[in-house]
Amino acid sequence: MIVGMTYDLRKDYLAQGYKEEETAEFDSEETIASLEKALTSLGHDVRRIGNVFALVSRLAQGARWDIVFNICEGLHERSREAQVPALLEAFDIPYTFSDPLVCAVTLDKAIAKRLVREAGLATPPHAVVSSPDDIAGVSLNYPLFAKPLAEGTGKGIDRNSRIQSPDELRQVCLELLSRYDQPVIVEEFLPGREFTVAIIGNGPAAKVIGTMEIIIPSCDNGQIYSFEAKEKCETLCHYVHHAPGTIARDAEALALACHRTLQCRDVSRVDIRCDRTGKPCFLEVNPLPGLHPTHSDLPMIATAQGMSYNQLIDGILTNALARHKEAKLV
Repeated sequence: MIVGMTYDLRKDYLAQGYKEEETAEFDSEETIASLEKALTSLGHDVRRIGNVFALVSRLAQGARWDIVFNICEGLHERSREAQVPALLEAFDIPYTFSDPLVCAVTLDKAIAKRLVREAGLATPPHAVVSSPDDIAGVSLNYPLFAKPLAEGTGKGIDRNSRIQSPDELRQVCLELLSRYDQPVIVEEFLPGREFTVAIIGNGPAAKVIGTMEIIIPSCDNGQIYSFEAKEKCETLCHYVHHAPGTIARDAEALALACHRTLQCRDVSRVDIRCDRTGKPCFLEVNPLPGLHPTHSDLPMIATAQGMSYNQLIDGILTNALARHKEAKLV
């Protein structure tokens, strides 16, 4: 097949003057080259497209592909991950991963949590602070945890994210509102173990690839998977891999239910943290998980469970193709 690749290359945005943190979710040349190599080794004719602006230009010129392998994160606003899928749907071009609705819903962490809770699944109580006036109305049990509403890669999360008092809450919320120009989501802090669960497949056929437990031994404010910890995971984090159905089976059951409830497609990675009783609770889901072969959580989990990088990419593509074929038959 002719497989197009849409992605945000970090170095391109840095060259335009964007800062390191602003481009933290974007991909390195190493990731794009690895993905291209995997797709080529699977027998496909791979065509690099680039970001949403390059896609618009190529579509206007009449370019088409049998399927697009999309990992674009986008740059602006809470629907940024939905931009490329929406364009591809407008031109009736098949693509991997979740559709525009799911991409937008899951990036807004509060909306995702509401849908999860409505389905009867566990997630900590939360509040959304959209302006300084909202801070006084937060009525949750301390300690709390605050982060930007629609960011990934731990952006906006640091040693101050765990909050012990109303004064700290105000200080942190004001800083995040100013720095990220978007609402802040505030949750009741969960002191238990933290897992991230890899899911592959669609609907009832979706299944767990494996689970990775995240341990941060050096953290002095509870185990917080911060922006710094993710960027320096090789030295700051300790990862423990669990096979499906073993020690993390309750977390996996919750993650799989959330993947299905939120209608994620092809693959996702669901973040789970336990409360003080050990009960797993949903934090958020990433419908476009990173694909660096050795640095990103999803490939790390797959590798630990005996699934090679090529097999992972093939599995994603195969699920996407089957889904599109089924849709055409309806």
